Amino acid sequence: MRRRLLSLSLGVTVAVGVLAGPVGWTPGTAFAVSPTAVAAVPDKPADLRRDLDAILSDARLARAKIGVDVRVAEGGTSLYSRGTQEAVMPASNAKLLTAATALDVLGPKYRFRTTVNTAGTMSGSTLQGDLALQGNGDPTVRPADYDALAKRVAGSGIRRVKGHVLADASYFDDQRWNPNWDPADEQYAYAAQISALTVATTESFDTGSVQIDVVPGEQGKPLKAVLSPASDYIKLENKSTTGAPSSASTLSIERLKDSNTISVTGSHPSDGAPVQKLRSVNDPALYAASVFRAALEKYGVTVTGENMRGVTPDSARLVTSRRSVPLSEIMAPFLKLSNNGIADILTKAIGKKITGEGSWSAGTKAIIHHVRSFGVNSVALTLVDGSGLSFDDRVSAQGIADLLSNVRVKSWFPIYYKALPIAGEPEGLVGGTLTSRMVGTPAAGNVHAKTGSLTGATALSGYVRDPNQRLIVFSIFFNNYAQPTPTDIQDVIAVRLASGESSSAAVLLSAPKPRGTAVEPELEASWLRYR
Repeated sequence: MRRRLLSLSLGVTVAVGVLAGPVGWTPGTAFAVSPTAVAAVPDKPADLRRDLDAILSDARLARAKIGVDVRVAEGGTSLYSRGTQEAVMPASNAKLLTAATALDVLGPKYRFRTTVNTAGTMSGSTLQGDLALQGNGDPTVRPADYDALAKRVAGSGIRRVKGHVLADASYFDDQRWNPNWDPADEQYAYAAQISALTVATTESFDTGSVQIDVVPGEQGKPLKAVLSPASDYIKLENKSTTGAPSSASTLSIERLKDSNTISVTGSHPSDGAPVQKLRSVNDPALYAASVFRAALEKYGVTVTGENMRGVTPDSARLVTSRRSVPLSEIMAPFLKLSNNGIADILTKAIGKKITGEGSWSAGTKAIIHHVRSFGVNSVALTLVDGSGLSFDDRVSAQGIADLLSNVRVKSWFPIYYKALPIAGEPEGLVGGTLTSRMVGTPAAGNVHAKTGSLTGATALSGYVRDPNQRLIVFSIFFNNYAQPTPTDIQDVIAVRLASGESSSAAVLLSAPKPRGTAVEPELEASWLRYR
């Protein structure tokens, strides 16, 4: 099965096999590059090319498709170029294009809006007609926000709705699942359906998903499983068992295909740790309507009709509404945590703004067209989504380096730059997917870059300051490499650029190469509960 991979879990051992530590250092353990080991020696282009050639001679890359573009941001002087025009799978580096276009087209102050409307009439405290819950793609609406909307509906005097709750997601098209995604990923939260009306289950805005918390019970009894948010739209089938202490866990949490039934099966030891997973839901708009309706009932508002998809009548009046935080504040969870749902919501929102059509087709075409205005070479550029989740997306290292170089003149660039993951920074919404990479090296706190991982594709592109404080742009892509996934090689290149010292690269290359699989196949995200 083709899967997204976790590049975050390498921790401070990312350099195993490429970075070398002091005498007595054991491969697989953490170490830090001493600041005194990086002398303030002017970097020479010939030395850098030699060092990067040596780094890229790793056996795992012998048959790989490689794209590496390194240049000085100011003036664009090329420092290293290899396979820069190759069309490669970008994985989540596609989000760099989506984010830049969203900031330029929608603007940093753009806010999403969710409204409650009705075309019905009031008879005392009874609304004769439907309540329409309408969204335009807000990826930040948490269950608590639907609760607040419901409270305001009750506060308006409505106590009974003789009609339906309409889930209006018509701002986007009806294609909620991208046909270019791997069907095997359908139940996972990182590949949740995209809708103009959705629920952000977690603080990191995992849209269109439900959280399942499982804790052991008494031995021989079922595990305790709870859905969050609670909703009668999702059915929980718990056929699990609490196993003996220290027994092997065979726990499985699956959303059954083409349904909203979550099946919990297998055994988990009585002394085992709690398990938390996210699973996507089928039709997020109706899911949102169910969460909203439950909140209405909490505040004493009874609805006699059903939850159903619909379109808000033109004659409807506003009952209440919610606006999201500005796009500038959404950028950090989007880029730092590599949030796919936000990426593809923005893609459809871009399409809607430019063409009037909120679809992947309109959005991706708009992104490709717009990045050309940034001076991006789009010859090798193909996008079928805005997240990079598809194996059909293609970019080139040159194109991404062009983008990173040229958007620096934009007024919104500080937002973009700050929203990128920062190497070695422990706080999740600072370091993001680079939190545990390049720790204790000259790149830590220095490299601002977007990661990207799919099975067979890994990428790292962004910015680093060399010892002379020059801002360096780099884009590194590896496709079709041998295992283990060579994220450590990307890190060594970034450390070499940050250190600016030739002799340090020789030391970095002297450690033994890794053996076996460096990391378990997981997601490129900050938590392991996605699978």
